[in-house]
Amino acid sequence: MSKTQRTREICALAPIVPVLVVDDAAQARPLAEALVAGGLPALEVTLRTPAALDAIKAMSEVPGGVVGAGTLVTPDDVRAAKQAGALFGVSPGATDVLLAACEAEGLPLLPGAATASEAMALLEKGYDMLKFFPAEASGGASALKAIGAPLPQISFCPTGGVSPTNARDYLSLSNVVCAGGSWVAPKKMVENGDWAGIETLAREASKLAD
Repeated sequence: MSKTQRTREICALAPIVPVLVVDDAAQARPLAEALVAGGLPALEVTLRTPAALDAIKAMSEVPGGVVGAGTLVTPDDVRAAKQAGALFGVSPGATDVLLAACEAEGLPLLPGAATASEAMALLEKGYDMLKFFPAEASGGASALKAIGAPLPQISFCPTGGVSPTNARDYLSLSNVVCAGGSWVAPKKMVENGDWAGIETLAREASKLAD
């Protein structure tokens, strides 16, 4: 039984999952509304700022949005994310302790892997939908294609260095369901409250797999 069935369903909602660093929780709801309106319903809020958990709480109330927590590293991260309303989790890598915490909390996880061995180790544990991270630094689309050849049963969401210029290279691979990208919510646009501009970027990103 795949432990990543729900994660796979979430990843399949749109070609790009926005990777969000939210500094001000007051901006969370309008940011989520703009991204969802632009056709990107699955949102990853990274636990890298003090405002992250409040941002997840606010975003989880946006109709049509599926909000997850990124940068999960410890069981405490998992519990806090679940309590804040996260519907899925994303981690840069994977440890047995982190996997156990997600399973205990019933939080679908997109665990990170950068090598064939890491991917195989996760597959043994029932995880067949993984985050390929850091994507560009790990060799980019050509590396992911090479890893996929002997492991066709594993699907990926490449994240890290994915941009509008290389996203199609990843999305054209048979083992890629979606990609994670931060460019759809530029810091400046968020600070300025340019929600219409962000909605436009999201709409463009939502068509990258066409």
